[in-house]
This record gives sequence, structure tokens and C-alpha cells, in this order.
Amino acid sequence: MDKLKLEILTPNGVIYNGEALSVTLPGEEGEFGVLAEHSSLITLLEAGVIDIEKEDKSVESILINWGVVQVDEKKVIVLVEGAVAIRGDSESAVAKAINDAKELIESIKDNNPAIVAVTARLESAAQSLL
Repeated sequence: MDKLKLEILTPNGVIYNGEALSVTLPGEEGEFGVLAEHSSLITLLEAGVIDIEKEDKSVESILINWGVVQVDEKKVIVLVEGAVAIRGDSESAVAKAINDAKELIESIKDNNPAIVAVTARLESAAQSLL
């Protein structure tokens, strides 16, 4: 299966930079998936979760508040205002990531009904990681 290059950038630095088999993004008009050789597009992203399917078939989730994505046939560049990767090498690191994600959710909850679904996903991700 072809891979694509994925970069997720915030004003504070790089959240993700690597290869992926696919990426699912929270677009303005709903979630959409991107594979290698995708046609070019630029679109706004809403608050939600970016799911990255890695080469080993594992999935990494990154919560974002909003941003923009530029897709071409070989590369996906995501620029977001705020993001939290739901990952960690230990229970305490995972717990901190979940806490940071909850803070990000709180900061955007008032103006986005999709956050309820994101919160539910976050809780289930937390259960599977801990």
C-alpha cells in the first residue's frame, strides 16, 4: 500500500511528522479520509480528531480545535491552532495527554456541537489506553 507524508503543525511546533497509510480529518462538512495519490485540495478543519493509520496498522489520534489542511498526491500538511496527541509511553504520560485534551475541549466546547462526540471518543480512547 502506498504511503503519504503527513505533517501536523501548531504555532508551538510539530505535533506529527512522518509517513502514514491513511489519515482521517474532521472537515468542515464532515470527516474525510486521505490516502496516497489523493487529488489536491485545501479545506478548513473543525474541532475534532485526526486519526493517523501508521505503517504497522496502529492508529494514532490527535485532537485539534481548528485549522486548515493542504492535500496533494504525496503529502498532507495540517496547520492547526491547537492540538493534543493522545499518546504516551506510560500511564502517567497518557493521563497527562488526556488531561491536556480535556482542557482543549473545554476551551472550544461552547461554540461547537461536534465536541460532544469528540469527548465520547476521548473517554473511550482513555479506557483502551489505561
